[in-house]
Amino acid sequence: MDSKKPARPIKPSVSASILAAVRNRNKRPTGVTRVVRNDLLIASYNVHKCVGIDKKFDPDRIAHVISEIGADVIAIQEADKRFGERTGLLDLARLHRENSLVPVPVTSLHPKGHGWHGNLLLFREGVVRHVQQLVLPGLEPRGALVVDIDLAAGPLRIIAAHFGLLRHSRQQQSEAILRAVNADPSRPTLLMGDLNEWRIGKGSSLHFLSPIFDPVKNAVPSFPSRFPVLALDRVLGHPHSLVTTIEVHDTPLRARCLRSSPDQGLC
Repeated sequence: MDSKKPARPIKPSVSASILAAVRNRNKRPTGVTRVVRNDLLIASYNVHKCVGIDKKFDPDRIAHVISEIGADVIAIQEADKRFGERTGLLDLARLHRENSLVPVPVTSLHPKGHGWHGNLLLFREGVVRHVQQLVLPGLEPRGALVVDIDLAAGPLRIIAAHFGLLRHSRQQQSEAILRAVNADPSRPTLLMGDLNEWRIGKGSSLHFLSPIFDPVKNAVPSFPSRFPVLALDRVLGHPHSLVTTIEVHDTPLRARCLRSSPDQGLC
């Protein structure tokens, strides 16, 4: 996720979020909620091209954080270089060896890339039934993966996305996501990723996801990584009860690695 400041004045709702974060700064989650029964641990993680807040390019640290999270399914944003050959930045063989994670296959425009517009979806066990690669509208090149997958806990559709920096683009991208959901609403669906929206309520570009998704529910601050006050990373469920618990993965290693914090949820 880009390190940036909101272009518009901070509204009261955001001020309230900041105050709440200050009051609860010692109560933020410090580990991973363990998976029980048939529950799934789902995560969304913007790796910012493997460059940390110390400006160092270090894919090894990213791999360690992914191991810390221990997710059954994890959506990665900015998994490829943005320019040139768009080379993939993660060691997929290592992630498979150490975490049993495998990538959902995509048809990339760039042979050395790992994802679709930087979006990479990894999972432990399951059968991929269908993959749709969406080109999202907007001024920036953005995309989303729509993946139907059968997991041990049951069938699931996962939409892994990275929305744009402009509000109007995010509105268009929200509408494109809904069209993909409405085309086949039979599967329970997760929308997850860096949605780049800190506003809540009707002023939010994510308001257009309602009522299929509830953008206000489980809006956990994840940005900036050292002191999260804005909920830019989301894990949204349809039906709304699909996501039962959500928290920010918060460890010392994670704090060094990232400009944004990985969100994780149980469903």
